[in-house]
Amino acid sequence: MADEDGYLLANARAEAGTRFEALSAIFDPPTFRRIDALGIAAGWRCWEVGAGGASVPSGLAERVGPTGRVLATDIDVRWARAAASEVVEVRRHDVARDDPPDEGFDLVHARLVLVHVADRERALRSMVAALRPGGRILLEDADPALQPLASPYEHGPRERLANRIRTGFRAMLAERGADLAYGRRLPASLRAAGLTGVAAEAHFPIASPACDLLETATIAHIRDGLVAGGHATEEEIERHLANVAAGGMDLATAPMVAAWGRRPE
Repeated sequence: MADEDGYLLANARAEAGTRFEALSAIFDPPTFRRIDALGIAAGWRCWEVGAGGASVPSGLAERVGPTGRVLATDIDVRWARAAASEVVEVRRHDVARDDPPDEGFDLVHARLVLVHVADRERALRSMVAALRPGGRILLEDADPALQPLASPYEHGPRERLANRIRTGFRAMLAERGADLAYGRRLPASLRAAGLTGVAAEAHFPIASPACDLLETATIAHIRDGLVAGGHATEEEIERHLANVAAGGMDLATAPMVAAWGRRPE
């Protein structure tokens, strides 16, 4: 269930690929809307931190073109390697432990990274240090404590079971050091790091096929831990997965808080 660093949703599991597909479908549109609004252009140098899958590095590469550069890093790059090209370099790197790359970036982006990192302050300092003067940073992290339910409209046994299982998932994340109220801290953290023009917003999807796909892949990823921790029985997990497959449950993700700012010239 977890890698050597205790990360619950480790890339080594086969389910990680499906999770990345679902996360891409849900969050890439708002991510790239924000990146485009930050002014990304041909020739920019970008650092994608904790890339996970290939979709964001590939989207950045399309925008910076052949004169630009994208560095995609993660502690496990097996899913990001598909983005490698003349523009995209894929490199193993731990943002909470390793020194930042020795180059200045026009854009640094991380999605669903800091919420899971033990030394978040060091990781954030590393990302800010990698910005060139005038460079932009965009951080996107979940805040499950803002809206903790899998099914916000709990009107039947299917929804009650989904919410109980989501409670178990949150407990497992917290046990491994995830800060389930971290997203809301992003704007203050960017201002404290000396960035200017700081602003933020949240994205909260409900009821989409991608949300159902993400739920199915996530539960498959963590089901052994749910059972071992007494959060659900095997029969309850099977029933929940069947409920999701049947459709019509209006499953939600945790709110994704996005915050951005600029390093002073």
